Amino acid sequence: MSAGTGPGAVTRAEYCVLACAEAWRGAGEVLAAPMGTVPAIGARLAKLTFSPGLLLTDGEALLVGDVPAAGARSAVTEGWLPYRRHLALVATGRRHVMMGASQIDRYGNQNISCIGDWARPDRQLLGVRGAPVNTLNNPVGYWVPKHSKRTFVARVDMVCGVGYDRAAAAGPSATRYHRIAEVVSDLGVFDFETPDRTMRIRSLHPGVGIGDVRAATGFALREPAGGVPYTREPTAAELRLIRETVDPDGLRDREVPPCRP
Repeated sequence: MSAGTGPGAVTRAEYCVLACAEAWRGAGEVLAAPMGTVPAIGARLAKLTFSPGLLLTDGEALLVGDVPAAGARSAVTEGWLPYRRHLALVATGRRHVMMGASQIDRYGNQNISCIGDWARPDRQLLGVRGAPVNTLNNPVGYWVPKHSKRTFVARVDMVCGVGYDRAAAAGPSATRYHRIAEVVSDLGVFDFETPDRTMRIRSLHPGVGIGDVRAATGFALREPAGGVPYTREPTAAELRLIRETVDPDGLRDREVPPCRP
């Protein structure tokens, strides 16, 4: 199978689902906190395959014991997870969150609060929310469904999620549990496995060229020494789980529309 438009071809959205699922590979018994449709499908796929110990929630206050399809209610309640207990998991590093980003820079600083001068912003967004605590206390990834220079910027307008440079400047108390595992976009997968902890291309989704990513990014990206590989293709079993079990209604295609030929 390969990327394309035929009925058996792997779609761009399915590569994104798999890339998000890989963020939880080998995570053990931690709470998966996916924000966005594609990450939510990815977390379900991870639990059904290579990370069976993941804890999933109903998005509100319950731990679920089954793996419901995206958009469906759980049939099995495993436990109660009120806000206070949820925060306890965050503060003790027992959660792995995948957040969104209105802006993200080369060091992984993330902005979801405002665009423009924070004193008089051009656009007000969600606000800082729990981004600082998330990034300093438990593993974090980011999901960006539309890769562009508006999102991948040289400098974020406001720091919400803490990047590697800011954490290093703050000292050991900030770096002890700080880890940005990866950034997944509709073009590829990115990490910070470089000497200066700046963003690197880990893989490109099939059909995406290195020039496409450079043109859509507001800063220079590092590249692996041996060349940039393609994102791993889903196995036949993983693809069946995506299409028939965790997202039979195709909600993933609303977030990452199928590519035109």
